[in-house]
Amino acid sequence: MIPPRPSAPDAHPYLRAATAGVRHHARTLSRAAPSDRGHLDTLHAHLTELHRFIDQLAEVARPPHPAAGRHLATAHTRLWQAATELHAAFHLLPGNTAQADTEKSACHPERLPEGPPVLTICQRHLAAGHSIRRKTTPTDLRPHTTACVR
Repeated sequence: MIPPRPSAPDAHPYLRAATAGVRHHARTLSRAAPSDRGHLDTLHAHLTELHRFIDQLAEVARPPHPAAGRHLATAHTRLWQAATELHAAFHLLPGNTAQADTEKSACHPERLPEGPPVLTICQRHLAAGHSIRRKTTPTDLRPHTTACVR
C-alpha cells in the first residue's frame, strides 16, 4: 500500500487564505456585536462560491470514483441548505435603516429588492438556486436531520 502523499504547503494558497479569513472573523465576531446583514451577506457569498466549487469537484470525481462523487454531491446539497438558512436569517435581521416592517425587508423574487446588500444576496441566491435545482430533486433539498447519540 502506497502512503498518501502530503500536499505541498502552498498547493492551495487561496483556499487556505479563505479558511484563515473565516476563522479570523469567527474569532473577532465572538468578541464583537451580534451579526449584522453585512456579515451574513459576505458569508453567503463565501458559501455560494464554496457550493459552486464542491459542485465542480463532484463532477470531476464522479466518473472515476462514484462513491466519492456521491459524498461530494451530498456536501453540495448541504452547502445549499446552509446558504438558504443564511439567506433567510439575512432577511430577518433589521436593515441599516430603522425598519419596523419585516415585509419591507423580505425577499420578493417578483420585484427588484431595495438595493445593496439585499440586491446582491438575493441575486446570488437565485443564481445558486437555479444551479442546485438542475442537479437535485425536491426530496434531496429537504432539511437533513441526523440523530446524534453521545
